[in-house]
Amino acid sequence: MSKYLLRRLLILIPVLAGISLILFTILALAPGDPVEELATNPNVPPEVRANLRAKFGLDDPVAVRYVRWFASMMQGDWGFSFASRVDVDTLILQRLPTTLIVLGSAQLLGILVALPIGTLSAIRPYSLFDQIATTLAFIGFSLPTFFTGLLFILLFSIYLDWLPFIYRADINATGWQFYWEHVRQAIMPVAVLGLFQGATLTRFVRSAVLDVIRLDYINTARAKGLSEQVTIVKHAVRNALIPVVTLVALQVPGIFTGAVITEQIFRVPGVGSLLITSILANDTPVIMAITFVFSCLVVLFNLVADVLYGWLDPRISYR
Repeated sequence: MSKYLLRRLLILIPVLAGISLILFTILALAPGDPVEELATNPNVPPEVRANLRAKFGLDDPVAVRYVRWFASMMQGDWGFSFASRVDVDTLILQRLPTTLIVLGSAQLLGILVALPIGTLSAIRPYSLFDQIATTLAFIGFSLPTFFTGLLFILLFSIYLDWLPFIYRADINATGWQFYWEHVRQAIMPVAVLGLFQGATLTRFVRSAVLDVIRLDYINTARAKGLSEQVTIVKHAVRNALIPVVTLVALQVPGIFTGAVITEQIFRVPGVGSLLITSILANDTPVIMAITFVFSCLVVLFNLVADVLYGWLDPRISYR
């Protein structure tokens, strides 16, 4: 295991370097730059614009700019946001807690919905419960989140007036009222994302468990006198979770980088909405930092998923 982890970690270095090079080159060659808006501002003299471009090295060759950015990133300097006038790491850390709470809760909700429903559907295939669960799952992941988000706003905010549809960071309350208001405004975005992810995971769980419970070793466990609950939970579900772990591992990086569409609908001040704002403002340092961190998380959680395979199925060996 230790040799396998060391080898995979060493492989990550050139992979992440290649990803960063591709991302930086694409952003550098894209039209526009962070100080482009100054060119249309008559109050900014041309020499000031030229000094700013020289200060931040925007006129240097792409290779020089990439080496300078990568060296700074490795030292913990993520750059400076031209739009917000603050350091990029400070700007992201301001938005990260909200994104983690909302998307982390949504991911947890999706898993808690998918595991029991998918397992019960596989144990009782083509039953009434399975047909209802399958139909709802198909509806759940067929509808885009921007559509279900608008439906939730119309139902729970406009018609019933139960929940706020704008996520506010400045809540004027104290004590338990403060936490309750945060919970109320997070219910709809968490539900929209959680039910969408839960619907997708339910189909994966059902398919995986359905394949496993037909294998010979499950029948052998039953023949040895093990209870149905132990047979399903310990032997069937555990081995069926391998493809599910892969899917969850690919979804987890989104918890840290935000759900762009949902955050825009509910005005959640998270990393996803920051990314959209930065793209519209050509704020390259922020865009580069968010996309590169997302790439790192994808690669890292793929490694975590590979390690979990061995725990779920002891037959898997690491070489």
